[in-house]
Amino acid sequence: MRPQDVINRPGPDPIDVEQAEAALVEHYPRLVRLAYLVLPPHLGRNRRVLTAHSLVQRSLPRSRTPGVSAGIPLPRRTEGASDGPGYAYVRQRVLRQALDAGLPLRRRAWPKRAQLPPLLPQVWGLRLFPRSGGADELSLDQRLSALSGPARAAYVLRGLERMQDAEVAQVLSAAGTVDPHAALAEADTVEAPGSAANGAKAAAANIAALLKSAEFDPCSLQARPTDLMRRRQHAKAALAATAAVLVCGALVGLPGDGWGADGAAAPSYARNPAAERALDPAKTVRVAPDVWKQSSRTDFSVWPTRGNLADDEALLRRALAVWSRPGPSVQSSATPATPAGPPMGPPQLLFAGDVDQARVVLLYDGLRVVRYAEPQDGTAGAALDFARVDGADAAAASALVVGRTVGNVRYLTAPWVRKASVRDLLDPAGEPLPLARTRDGVTDPLNSPAQASDCDSWDAVELRDDGGTRLMTDLGELAPARLTSGPPSAPRDVTGASERARWARTACLLPTVRSHGVRSVNSWSFAKQTLPEGNGTADWLCTRAETWRGTGSRVFAQFQAPSAQKGAPGAVAARAEHSPACGVRDPRVLAGVLWKSRGGNWYVLAAGSKQFTSVTASGGVEGTAEGNLLAVRAKEGAQAELDGRVEGGARVGALR
Repeated sequence: MRPQDVINRPGPDPIDVEQAEAALVEHYPRLVRLAYLVLPPHLGRNRRVLTAHSLVQRSLPRSRTPGVSAGIPLPRRTEGASDGPGYAYVRQRVLRQALDAGLPLRRRAWPKRAQLPPLLPQVWGLRLFPRSGGADELSLDQRLSALSGPARAAYVLRGLERMQDAEVAQVLSAAGTVDPHAALAEADTVEAPGSAANGAKAAAANIAALLKSAEFDPCSLQARPTDLMRRRQHAKAALAATAAVLVCGALVGLPGDGWGADGAAAPSYARNPAAERALDPAKTVRVAPDVWKQSSRTDFSVWPTRGNLADDEALLRRALAVWSRPGPSVQSSATPATPAGPPMGPPQLLFAGDVDQARVVLLYDGLRVVRYAEPQDGTAGAALDFARVDGADAAAASALVVGRTVGNVRYLTAPWVRKASVRDLLDPAGEPLPLARTRDGVTDPLNSPAQASDCDSWDAVELRDDGGTRLMTDLGELAPARLTSGPPSAPRDVTGASERARWARTACLLPTVRSHGVRSVNSWSFAKQTLPEGNGTADWLCTRAETWRGTGSRVFAQFQAPSAQKGAPGAVAARAEHSPACGVRDPRVLAGVLWKSRGGNWYVLAAGSKQFTSVTASGGVEGTAEGNLLAVRAKEGAQAELDGRVEGGARVGALR
C-alpha cells in the first residue's frame, strides 16, 4: 500500500485528502446549497447555480501534496454524528470562494478566480434555476439579498449548519472576513418570516426549514430555453444569421452612435409581408391629442403619441426590430402569462423620448404594452419589457412606468390626468406632495418601493381626473397596480382617513405580490373584534391582488391588533393562491390567530365575514361562538382547526 497523502492541519488529527474528497462527494448537495446562499444575488439565479457547483467542484487541493488548513470547528449536526474534519476543510474552501465572488473588481488588482464566470460547468441553450418556493421563501431571499456577503454567510451557517456564534466567528475569520462580529450583528437584523411569534427553538427550526427548501436548492433545478426559435432554423438560415451578426459587430465598432439599422435585434430569419408591415416605423398607429375627449373608450387605445423622439424613424425601427427578434445583448422581461412574440400588425406608438440616460419607446398592440430602452451614449445592448394590459379601463390606464434609475421610477400619465402627487402610505395623516410633470406627461422621479430593500416608507402616486383620485403603486412592472378599499362587490379608491390608516399597516405586505402581473389590490375590513382583557379592538382585513390575466390571484387575511408602533404591519393570519375567496364570486372569508394579551395569557381568536352565523375551533383548542367572532383561552403553541356556518347552514372552512 502507498502512503496516504494528507493535508496538514493544526491539532492532533491531520486531514486525509481522500477523506476530504469523500466528504465532498457525500455532502455535495449541502455544500452547493451553502455556496448558492452566500453568493451575491446580483449574479442572477442562473449564474449563481453554475458558480455554486463550480466552487464546490474545485474546493479540493489541486494536487495530492500536503497543504495547510486553518483551525476549523467541526460542523454541528442534529441528525447524528459529526461530519468530520474533511467536511469542515471543504466547507471552509467553499465559503472563502463564495465570499471572494462578492468582492468588487478593481482596476489595479488581478481578479480572483471566484470573481470570474465559471469555466465549468457550462450549459448551452438552457437557463437553470431552482424551483420556486412560497411567499416565506421569497421574503427571506429578499432580506438576505440586502445583507453583505459575510452577514449572509453568518446567517446561513447559523441556520443551515446549526453553529453557535463563536463557531461562526471562527469560520468567518478563517475565510478572510475582517470583522466577523459585525457580520453576526448584521445577520441578527434578519428575522425569518413567520418566526416573530415563536420561541427561539421554533424560530431556529423555521429558519432551517426555509433554508432547506426547494427555493435554495441548486441541485433540483428547472430549465427554460434561451434561444429556441433561432436554434430551430435550418443550416442555411443559421449561416445567414452568423454572417449578419458579424456585419452588425463590425458596425458597432465603427464611429458614430454604435447601432446598425436594427440596433440590438437578432438577424432577420424570415421574409413575410405582414411581418414587414408591422415592423415599418412609418406604419405605426399614431393618435391625435384630442381623440380621447370624444372616444367612447377610455383606455390605452386613445393615448396620444407623445415624446420628443416620436419622429425619430431610426429609433422606432430599432425598437420594432428588437421587439420582433431580440438579440443576445437584449435584457428582456415579461409579466406572467404575457406572450413575448412580435406584433401581429403595426402597433400604436404611445411615447418616444429621452428619459434620464436612455431613449425610451412605449408601444401598444391591444393586448400588451412594450417598453424598449437603449442607452443614450450609443453603447450596445437594450432593454425590452412586456406587460399585459388587455381590458384596461380609465383607472387602470392612468399611468405606465417609463423609466427606472437607482431606486427611482418615472411615470407617463394618461392625457385625462389633471394632477399628480405622491403619498407615503406609511404616513396616513401626511399630506400628499405635488409631483411635477413635463408637457408630455412624464413625472419627476419618485422613490420606487418595488426596488427598496426595507419598508421605512412606501411612496404611491395619486392621480386625479374627472372620475376621482386614484392611488397607484409600483410593483416592479410596466403598469402600476391600483389600490382600493371596500367590500369586493363595491371596491372604491382610497380616500378616507380610516382607509389610509388600514393601508398604512398593509403596505409592507405588498412585496408578496410583486412582479406577479397584478392589476389591482383591494384591502377591506371584514370584521372588528373586541380583544379579551380590555386590550382594545382589532381589525380583520382581507387583501386580494387581482391579475391582468384573471388567474393567479393572491389572497391573505390580516389581523391588525392595536400597536404603539406607527405603521406596524398586520399579522398575516392566512393566505391562499388561485382562490375565489375574498372576491366578487366568493366574498366569504374566515381566519384565526394565536394571540397573547398584555397580561401574558394566550387566546385563539377567529373572525369571519358578515355571512357567518357561527365559528367553531377544534383540535388543540375547543370552542364555538354564535356570530362571526370567536375568542377561546388557549396555551402557548396551541393549534386549532377553524370552520363556521354561513347563512343557509352550509359549513365553510378557514382561508388556506
